[in-house]
Amino acid sequence: MTTIGLLPLARATFDVDFAQECLTRALADLEATGHDLVGARELLFDTEATRAALDEVRAARPDLVLVLQVTFTDAGMIAEIAETTDASLAIWAFPEPRLGGRLRLNAFCGLNLAGHALGLRDIAFSWSFHAPGSTGSPARLEALLAGAARTAPVPLRAARDTADAAARRAVAKLKGKRIARLGAHPDGFDTCAYDAPEIERVAGVSVAALELDALFDTARAAPADASAALKTELATTTQALDAVDPSELDRSLRLKGALDRLTSEGGYNAFAVRCWPECFTEYGGAVCGPVALMGEARIPCACEADVHGALTSLLLQEIADAPTFLVDLVDIDTGDGKDSGTGVVWHCGQAPRVMADPEVAIEATVHSNRKMPLLFEFPLKAGRVTLARLSRARGRLQMVVITGEMLKRDKAFTGTSGVLRFDAPAQEIMRTILDAGLEHHMALVYGDYAEALERAADALALPVLRVPDRPS
Repeated sequence: MTTIGLLPLARATFDVDFAQECLTRALADLEATGHDLVGARELLFDTEATRAALDEVRAARPDLVLVLQVTFTDAGMIAEIAETTDASLAIWAFPEPRLGGRLRLNAFCGLNLAGHALGLRDIAFSWSFHAPGSTGSPARLEALLAGAARTAPVPLRAARDTADAAARRAVAKLKGKRIARLGAHPDGFDTCAYDAPEIERVAGVSVAALELDALFDTARAAPADASAALKTELATTTQALDAVDPSELDRSLRLKGALDRLTSEGGYNAFAVRCWPECFTEYGGAVCGPVALMGEARIPCACEADVHGALTSLLLQEIADAPTFLVDLVDIDTGDGKDSGTGVVWHCGQAPRVMADPEVAIEATVHSNRKMPLLFEFPLKAGRVTLARLSRARGRLQMVVITGEMLKRDKAFTGTSGVLRFDAPAQEIMRTILDAGLEHHMALVYGDYAEALERAADALALPVLRVPDRPS
């Protein structure tokens, strides 16, 4: 009999009732294995509760520590768990149905962050992404507890001397560009860490580290009618604008004006913005809608102060001559239904509106967790897409490229989302993301630019991870 230490992680900003239902089913599956279970059997929402449960688990000297990734969490506690226990580590994350409503769990994104953080620390772990209580759960759970799907580094294709003139021009256009980082990335988001000297050395792009108050103070100081013209313009293209709180909408739209002013005064070409929680808790309006509008104007803005996300968006924008969208991969379906083999790319509501399905109205909405405007809501249009990331996975700068076809589907979740059929099998996509330790943000553009990105990587002397891999 194996002793398993349980640590169910969750955040109270998600659907707690649904999270509890999932945990109850998961505990029933675990009880059925007959193994000795120790540790927490309730949702752990904060550091204090998690550390107390971790002390209990360590005292029991388990053979395996099983983190139940019930909802999204940052990677801070999982890194601490891995670094302070001698037992093997496994993570079980829970999917959720694509019903068009809010992301109730967002657990895959938490698993993604954990994989990146553990990859940076060279800590291997086993993982599974499946629904507790489902038909296949017992077999998948036994495999997980036996150490299946244990992560291992992915080989990269070395840089080659194949960069063509177009790739060199795109890379050359990066030189001298400036990214403004507004606020530090959230704790536990190793995915958004960056090395400014490395970025300048490799890409010729400088990063200015500013405080969030530079954005908020500029927005607050704008004239009283600063957002009126923008609101009038948006009313002609966006439904339900009058359904959101007008004062919060005004504050949100002022952020667009503030970003415009910072652009002109500082000469910035892109932003990496610490969007939460302070935009909601300290300022009182979402930056998501303004980020979409800035992207349309070819000033890409990365959320969560993700400088590499902004850098990738700049490069992809130059290569494709089109706006980009920084996405999370929030679900992968490996089942046997209509959307088997697909994933959902999503963000709160900040995709450029040119990416909207032309047969669906663009609607104004509020942030699914924080309940403030302005966000745009629509499903992404069908078409060929490329995902890219100038990644620091496992501590090595590299170019990551994933390709696929966006399908015509109703919205999977609130905000801006699309259902993507990858060119590689869905299980391979998951395995590569977690083995490679990739970040949770990828820049998306319409069109197939995989070869152009590989040549740009060669011009930057960077190795490449392409999924699916293509023969040289």
